[in-house]
Amino acid sequence: MTYRSNFTPGTTRWAVRRAQWLAMGIREEDFDKPKIAVVNSSSGLSVCFQHLDGVAETVKQAIRAAGGLPFEIRTVAPSDFVTSAGKQGRYLMPSRDLLVNDIEVQVEGAELDGMVLLSSCDKTTPAHLMAAGRLNVPAILLTCGFQLGADCGGRENDIEEVYKAVGAVKARRMTLCDLKEMTRTAIKGPGVCAGLATANSMHCMAEALGMALPGNAPIRAGSERLDEYARAAGARIVELINQDIRPRSILTPTAFRNAVRVATAIGCSVNVVRHLTAAAVEAECDVDVLAEFDAAARLPQITQIRPNGPTRIEAFAEAGGVSGAMIALLSELDGSVLTVTGATLAENLAARPAPDPEVIRPLERPFRAEPGLVIVRGNLAPDGSVVKLSAVPAAVRRFKGAAIVFEDEAAAIDAIERGEIKAGQAVVLRMLGPKGGPGTVFAASFMAALVGAGFGSEVAVITDGELSGLNSGITIGQVMPEAAEGGPLAAVQDGDIIEIDLEARRITLEVSEQALAERIAALPERPTTLERGWLAMYGKLVQPLSKGAVLRAEE
Repeated sequence: MTYRSNFTPGTTRWAVRRAQWLAMGIREEDFDKPKIAVVNSSSGLSVCFQHLDGVAETVKQAIRAAGGLPFEIRTVAPSDFVTSAGKQGRYLMPSRDLLVNDIEVQVEGAELDGMVLLSSCDKTTPAHLMAAGRLNVPAILLTCGFQLGADCGGRENDIEEVYKAVGAVKARRMTLCDLKEMTRTAIKGPGVCAGLATANSMHCMAEALGMALPGNAPIRAGSERLDEYARAAGARIVELINQDIRPRSILTPTAFRNAVRVATAIGCSVNVVRHLTAAAVEAECDVDVLAEFDAAARLPQITQIRPNGPTRIEAFAEAGGVSGAMIALLSELDGSVLTVTGATLAENLAARPAPDPEVIRPLERPFRAEPGLVIVRGNLAPDGSVVKLSAVPAAVRRFKGAAIVFEDEAAAIDAIERGEIKAGQAVVLRMLGPKGGPGTVFAASFMAALVGAGFGSEVAVITDGELSGLNSGITIGQVMPEAAEGGPLAAVQDGDIIEIDLEARRITLEVSEQALAERIAALPERPTTLERGWLAMYGKLVQPLSKGAVLRAEE
């Protein structure tokens, strides 16, 4: 085959690259092979990435054995529990798009022929899907697995329990010593957070879209099974290049429809909505992801994976994982879509074992008749908002309360500690969206603190900030348009009555249409951000949440 990475002999590009690679010890007989990026977001900052260097080496060996020439590419490595420390997590969402551009610069700049993308923490998987769609060179995602917790004081412990315990300490329902002890056993081994939080949710979405090998998600990090998938991905990328199968032939409207239905039925993180939208935008795929979530709202919930219920992520993996869920959902999916195997989804699933029906139930016998994720609209969220219905207490489907407004998450957390937030209130966290930050504020810490303080079913939270897939409670997230864009959320005042009806999928600010319009018209002009550097650039380039909060230069 002729590869784009094989430059014409005698040209400057050919000569200088040849000199570089000979000096690196690359053999001349390898120069004409397909040249493949192994995209590794390795970092010493987070346990999420601790094992990726070993995974990268396994992938590279498999690429060489299959007749390819691998090049390991190091990228930015954002971690939601580490990179969130600075500026209240404002770097997290921008890091997703920084990673997309990082990959573009290195893969397109070098004109490599394909990519194996090692996906781990929350932002890496969506960024990898976005980069695959944007560059449209043969690509395969390798989801690199979840961590395990351990027993603490006779109880199962993991990062979700630690997250909730912070609120319990704030509310003086737990001692700092107890929390310190929990941190000793919450994480035992590398990988992403246990549970169906954003990382595992997006791993599942990568497979549901057809961009990861069947059975890859979820998977335990550091396992022999992950090594097997690393070897398979390394071999498969060479075949994908030779067959010229590209991401945009996989990332079709039908594939996104399938993924949305899977996300709805298994109760994925609220953040999959923005990330799937962004992946579709980057792939120039003509699909309305929000409308697909509306259409999928008739599906029941066929799993109850933490934080949606008691099932642990490792039990879901053993029961069949996302492949097993797709087998159970096959009557609602289009099995004719192409996947990275070169076969259709239906052909892939036919080769997978039947799921354990006690963990992944059939459609006719679901755990809950309602969907895991829903889009909620109303005069407070005219473009929609996202609710993880599976993580809302079953007894709470209607809520009405007086608003208490914060534009700083830390202030809201302090208000919990001071006893200022009380049962029956509707907490509004605003100016925390992509433009409002700039860079989306990680509002998840407030929600976790609220649940830990015992208010998960008694206080509603409405925010344009970013939530965690670990969050539970009455939470309305990703409110669109965000407050900084002049959305109605910016017009809410302390004491306003907000009504939430999750059965009707409505959120209503109880003021007249005229009064709301007058408030919005009277909103002061948003001051120029005081941020400098990457966050300032991001604030100028980021598009609305309804468009996935991708970056676009002003036209």
